[in-house]
Amino acid sequence: MIDIIGHAGDLIDLVEYQDGAVVSKEIIKKNTGTVTLFAFDKGQGLSEHTAPFDALVYIIDGKAEVVISGESSDLKAGQIIIMPANKPHALKAVERFKMMLVMIKA
Repeated sequence: MIDIIGHAGDLIDLVEYQDGAVVSKEIIKKNTGTVTLFAFDKGQGLSEHTAPFDALVYIIDGKAEVVISGESSDLKAGQIIIMPANKPHALKAVERFKMMLVMIKA
C-alpha cells in the first residue's frame, strides 16, 4: 500500500484492476464525508441506487457510462460529474476504468 498521508501519490496507482471485478479502496473516511477509489473491469458496474448526499465522480483512467435519472453520460479520463442526492444513478465500465468518488455529507 502506498502511504499518501503527508506524501504525494498518483491516484491511478492507488487502486488496481482485477479481472471480472470491481475493486474499491476508501482513502478518507470521516463523519463529514468519504473519498473512495474504484477500479472496474470492462463490463462491470454498480446497479442503480440512490444516495442521501451529492457525489462527485472523477474518472482517473478509461471510459465509463454514468446514468442519472435515466440520462446517460459517457465519461473518459479527466472528466467529472456530480450525481445529485436522492436521484437514481448507475455506473458501467465501457472499458476498464478507475474513478475517485467524493461524498460530502451536509
